[in-house]
Amino acid sequence: MKRIILAILMLMLLTGCGVFNLDGWITPADDEFIACIEELNTPQKIGDYMIKNFTYKAHDFTAQSPYELFLSKKGDCDEFAKFGIWVADYHGYETFTIHIFDNSFYSHMVAVYNEDIWYSITDGRYYSFGYDNFRDIVDYVYYIADEVWTKYIVYDYWNDIVEKDIIIKEVNNGRKSNN
Repeated sequence: MKRIILAILMLMLLTGCGVFNLDGWITPADDEFIACIEELNTPQKIGDYMIKNFTYKAHDFTAQSPYELFLSKKGDCDEFAKFGIWVADYHGYETFTIHIFDNSFYSHMVAVYNEDIWYSITDGRYYSFGYDNFRDIVDYVYYIADEVWTKYIVYDYWNDIVEKDIIIKEVNNGRKSNN
C-alpha cells in the first residue's frame, strides 16, 4: 500500500500540471480584466495576447484560474489552454482542449477553437489555424515540439471527453515518421 501511495505521489510530482476546471467558475468583477477579455474577441487575438503577455512557469499540483493567470502573467500550458478556451467561449466560440501525452510523465495541452471553416489552436507560444480535425492538430504539435507523443484526449469546454486515440510513431535515424 505504501508503494502505491508513493507511486501516485511521484506521478503527480513528475506530471507537473494541474488542470483548472471551468465548471462553476465565476467571472470576477474586475473592470480591467473584463475590458481585456472584451477586446480578445477572436482566437488570433487571444493567441497574440498570450504570446505578448504570458511567460511559462510550471505550477505543480495546482492550476490558476483564467483571472489568476491574467494577474500573474505566468503559467503553464494547461493554464494557457483554459484561459484561451474560456475567453473564446465568452465570445461564443465552440472550444476544446487537447491533452497530449508522451511515453513518460510529460504531457502538453493546447486550446482548440472551432472557427467554422477550420480549427485553430493556441498554447501560449503560438496561434496556428487551418486544421480539419483534432488528429491534424496533434500531428502539428508533434512536429513542432519534437516530441514522440503516444496518445491524446480531446475535451470539450466542460471537460467531457469527445475523442481519444493512441498514436503510433517511431523515430528512425533521428527523424520521426508516421506509421
